[in-house]
Amino acid sequence: MKYVIGIIGLLVILAIAWLASNGKKRVKFRPVIVMIVLQFILGYILLNTGVGNFLVGGFAKGFQMLLGYAGEGINFVFGGLMNDKASTFFINVLLPIVFISALIGILQHWRILPLIVRGIGYLLSKVNGMGKLESYNAVASAILGQSEVFISIKKQLGLLPKQRLYTLCASAMSTVSMSIVGAYMQMIKPEYVVTALVLNLFGGFIIASIINPYEVAKDEDMIEIVEEEKQSFFEMLGEYIMDGFKVAIVVAAMLIGFVALIAMINGIFTAVIGVSFQDVLGYVFAPFAFLIGVPWSEAVQAGSIMATKMVSNEFVAMLALTGEGLHFTARTEAIISVFLVSFANFSSIGIIAGAVKGLNQKQGNVVARFGLKLLFGATLVSFLTAGIVGLIY
Repeated sequence: MKYVIGIIGLLVILAIAWLASNGKKRVKFRPVIVMIVLQFILGYILLNTGVGNFLVGGFAKGFQMLLGYAGEGINFVFGGLMNDKASTFFINVLLPIVFISALIGILQHWRILPLIVRGIGYLLSKVNGMGKLESYNAVASAILGQSEVFISIKKQLGLLPKQRLYTLCASAMSTVSMSIVGAYMQMIKPEYVVTALVLNLFGGFIIASIINPYEVAKDEDMIEIVEEEKQSFFEMLGEYIMDGFKVAIVVAAMLIGFVALIAMINGIFTAVIGVSFQDVLGYVFAPFAFLIGVPWSEAVQAGSIMATKMVSNEFVAMLALTGEGLHFTARTEAIISVFLVSFANFSSIGIIAGAVKGLNQKQGNVVARFGLKLLFGATLVSFLTAGIVGLIY
């Protein structure tokens, strides 16, 4: 029965995307079908095979080692504040972002990451039916982040039609930056993080090609990457370290604000109608959670966490998932976890629009106008990824 419900759920997600399409007759279904098949194959390998377990285990072990090294620096500065019997979220989860950001800077400086991004982007362009620029941008977003990625293509931003600009922004919202993957792995299981990273890469193209179909002429599909201004090694290292620290501070501030606001709104809702705000959101999202494989007995709680991610951010939702009093089955935990691994939330609209506007004011205004449609598409990507995991887990 779960397979019947899961397949219906996937069809509903794709149908919703098609209904919102600005060019229903122009949708190219062959690349969509190919990418969905690839999602099933890659998802099954990562979650259900020895090879997948080996790859995920190696990836997780590598990040665990990096987090251990990050801990050396953190302990040196904040060791006196650490409590052996308690975990401080900012110190243990967010501050390692500083070290991971420094490593990304080193790989960028040595031209290793650009080579990887171009290679994977080229392979993606062969199967997604879109341009090379879109493929490059999707991979770069997963490494550099949803705002930094636009700097590397700033020379082309002013030349892009709104259809292509939508796809670039949708990719940035559907993925997550590599600098915070380690933080995710401390909150949810590494296999769910890795699976979501891979499936979202294809899911972003699937949903964007349905909602926003277009053709790219060969003479328009040029990738002109802006090289960073030449810096010495230690200038670059200092800049990336400070960037990582800024990210940690921003995430911490967002968490303080959103957790406090949700607590206040929950209190108001409970006092007025006897039901918390998150419970109300849970009932709204429950049917969608059920369609992607969550048993109805767990659908309201699962829907509440999914909705929390959309109205706040993924960190707040992950904290809710790992909180006390929630007991999900392993399959439900997997579905919710992969749903949470993306930047699909309201705050990302402002982040992406602001990043583009800082480079090209006119295009930034265009992004702001289709901001809600951007969030709509990115949320469908999360549902698509979660629905596939519900079928194969």
